Amino acid sequence: MNADDLSRIRVMRIIARMNVGGPAVQVSGLMRNLNASEFDHRLYTGFCSADEADFLDTVVEDISAERIEGLGRRVNIRQDIKAFIFLVREIRSFKPHVIHTHTAKAGFLGRIASIVAFNKSFRVHTFHGHLLDGYFGQLKRKLVIITERFLAIFTHQLLAVGDKVRQDLLAVGVGKSEKFGLMPPGLQIRKLPNKIYSREFYGLASKTIQCSFIGRVTRIKRPDRFLDVVSEMKRRGVAIEFTIVGDGELLQYCRERTNLENLPIKMLGWQSEIERVLSAADIVILTSDSEGTPLSLIQAGMAGLPVVSTKVGSVPEVVLDGITGITTGLDVQEISDALEKLAKSDALRAKMGTAAQKFTLANFGIKRLVDEHELLYKKLVSSRAKS
Repeated sequence: MNADDLSRIRVMRIIARMNVGGPAVQVSGLMRNLNASEFDHRLYTGFCSADEADFLDTVVEDISAERIEGLGRRVNIRQDIKAFIFLVREIRSFKPHVIHTHTAKAGFLGRIASIVAFNKSFRVHTFHGHLLDGYFGQLKRKLVIITERFLAIFTHQLLAVGDKVRQDLLAVGVGKSEKFGLMPPGLQIRKLPNKIYSREFYGLASKTIQCSFIGRVTRIKRPDRFLDVVSEMKRRGVAIEFTIVGDGELLQYCRERTNLENLPIKMLGWQSEIERVLSAADIVILTSDSEGTPLSLIQAGMAGLPVVSTKVGSVPEVVLDGITGITTGLDVQEISDALEKLAKSDALRAKMGTAAQKFTLANFGIKRLVDEHELLYKKLVSSRAKS
């Protein structure tokens, strides 16, 4: 290392995979915006599965990363050991001041590797979503809790993207309140293109209310519930059309059911231009069983769109019920009532959209996210210098 490298705070950022989604957006925002004169910041990640779009390859091609075989989503003991050994070697070589892990698998391998490497790094871990509901059966859930309790003992700073996520983890004994901080997402979107152009691009009706389901088409997001809502809106005769924007293992199921029931849905697949997607929409809908702090709703707010969302995880921290959108229970009729209310009132959509834009821009901007991370890293490093 040269003198310039030694003068900067070295940060090793580890995430299992950079699949399209909230964690990848947050990590890429930090990689792009952390002050290069003060931080030597490196990204380590695995590979995405065949059914996932890789954010590094499709959206942020300017960000460099060290790819680690075996650090992806799936558990494979042999590959996991290889990834672990690689991380230990990198830690000993890079000698980071801070090792910041994201997502469960990277959090496990990265923090254990840090301990084994005997490097005096500060360990930081971010919980991007709600690990306790919807992802695991009871046995796996207990194992996850036990593992996270153990890892929390050796972690200097725990972060959660939403207060509900933090409180639920504390309630089951993961970490202590004094080391558990709140780090809401921060992002930015570009100027939206013309709505007419965007709808023409996707082949959507120019004058019909458009509602978008944006995100991974996976079980936890409950696309089946979304389809039930669409079916109910069709039964009620509400003049509204829908798009599904995203990929996932349940996309084919959605296609088959849409064709079988002749539902007013257009499948757009995953889209790299989120601004064009938002420009084409009038409402964004989320029907999940579990969430952390959903970026799709923050992006919708920044675009001036009202949302209808199930009241799960930290959604109420992003959507102010009755002000920037409508939050509901999990019942299809309740979700449909909220959506119908918005679909039938231009004035309500405009009022909520304006409020949503003001609220999200003020509370979830990229500058705030970067500033808070830089402050955290400096505080950790300076605390050791003073001791």
